Order: sequence, then C-alpha cells, then structure tokens
Amino acid sequence: MQIQDYINAGKIASEVRENARKKNYVGSTLLEICDTIEKEIVQKGGKCAFPVNISLNEIAAHYTAEPNHHIVIKETDLLKIDLGVQINGYIADTAVTLCYDPKFDFLVQAAEAALKDAMSIIKAGTKSSDVGKTIENTVKQMGGIPIANLSGHSLERYTIHGGKSVPNIWSIGSFSFLPTEVYACEPFVTTKEGLGFVREGKTRNIFSLATRKRTKDAEADKLADFLWEKFNMLPFALRWLIPTWEEKKARSLLEKLIKGKVVRSYPVLVEANGQRVAQAEHTFIPQEKGITITTV
Repeated sequence: MQIQDYINAGKIASEVRENARKKNYVGSTLLEICDTIEKEIVQKGGKCAFPVNISLNEIAAHYTAEPNHHIVIKETDLLKIDLGVQINGYIADTAVTLCYDPKFDFLVQAAEAALKDAMSIIKAGTKSSDVGKTIENTVKQMGGIPIANLSGHSLERYTIHGGKSVPNIWSIGSFSFLPTEVYACEPFVTTKEGLGFVREGKTRNIFSLATRKRTKDAEADKLADFLWEKFNMLPFALRWLIPTWEEKKARSLLEKLIKGKVVRSYPVLVEANGQRVAQAEHTFIPQEKGITITTV
C-alpha cells in the first residue's frame, strides 16, 4: 500500500473541498462548478478519481454535469459536492454539502456530526456495525434519518468501491477495520419525512470501463482503448470525451460499449420520498490507536 500517495491525494482533495465549502455558488451552473473543481484538482498536481458528483436536493449521488449544462444553483438549493483525487491510482474520496436554505441546515450539521463521531471511534479492529450504529444514533438525535441503502466503502488502487461497505445504520453483517486497508466513510442524511432509502433515477451520466474485451466495431474499440489509457477502471463523464470526440459521436459509441457490456453506467440515486439529502465524507486509514484521516 502506497501510504504517501494516499496522503498526498488526500491533501489535495481536502484543500479543494474546503475551497468549495467557502464559495457561494448561487447563480453558477453545474457545469461551471464541476469544471472549476476538476481543474483545481489538476492544478494542484492530482488527477480526478471520478467526475465531480454535484447532486442537488433529493438527488443523493451519482449525478454530474452534462456538456453544455445550464442548470443554475438557486437560493433554495441543497448542493452536495463529492470529489475524488487519485495519484498513481491511489484515491482520496471526500464530500461536503452546501445549504442555501436555512431550513435544511440541520441536515448538513447532522451529516458532519455523524462523520465526526464515526471518525472518533474507529481504529484497527473496530467493527463496521459499531460505526453504522454510531452514525444512525447521531443522525437521529439531530432530527434526521440516515439513508440505509447508501454506505461508505473500502478503496483499492484504481478502484473506488473495493468490496467492503461502511454502513450508515446498525447492521447485522460486520467486518473489522484493517490497518492494511483504506476506507471512505460517508453519512447521508434526509428529513424525517423521507423514507431513508434511495431509488435509481432514469439519468445515467457517469460511466466506467467494465472489461477490456473487444467488440466488432473498430471505432468503439478505439474509444475503449482511450478509456483504459486515460481512466483505467475509474469512472468518467461524457464531457471528458469532448473534444477528442464530437458529442453526438461520443454518445453513440458509448451506447455501443454499454450494449456490449464493455462500459457500465451508473444511475442517479434519488431519495425515495423526494426529500432532501445531505452528505459528508472522509477517507481514512485505521491504525492501532486511531486513524489517519487523509482528507482532514
């Protein structure tokens, strides 16, 4: 495990996150926000581990800006910014929620408090179920409910979801955190009027390479080779393929690769009762007496 690459990626990610936290994005478009954050990651010496997720209101995750996107942030919006930085494939994953409607400030505070409380109990050997219980208790004490079917995750090289889930509620199944692994913890919080679950929406605008198998289409294979060279198995956005491909052509080739199961697409995730969702996230490495939070 290249701990220094994880730490360096985390330093960049935390700086970019905190810069985003300070900004007032009201009046900005989703595309402007994504472009600005992604360029800042590169300027600081990192690479994007995935397209900036910029999820509004009831959308919990897996949404990013489309090319020529003109959706504008309003003064009533709850804006989640989830960003990832990779150095040599070693990833830092972090998120912040910006609230422009004071009525929903408690959601942001609950997500942040739950994350802080979770970080305070984790060390090597801590059970994941205890983390879920801590997050659930904190969120409920602060007037919200956790999203039960969203979770944190282990991280591996060039792999954002490494196979282990860090729960946001108490759960029966459990694992113990290992000092040889890296994890992301990310509480998602909604209102008491929410169902506490997310459902899949129709929009799919984040993708990743699923396999390196060839198709019978030379142009589609050329795009697949490009994806491997540029992103390995990490997620990407359609807008990242432009101007190498014209937008219409890129969409067409992507559809062929998806149909051939060479590329997978990720559906946007929406709170099942249409309630607003807040998120907070850190990446960390467990140790005997606590943790190293790479994105602190």
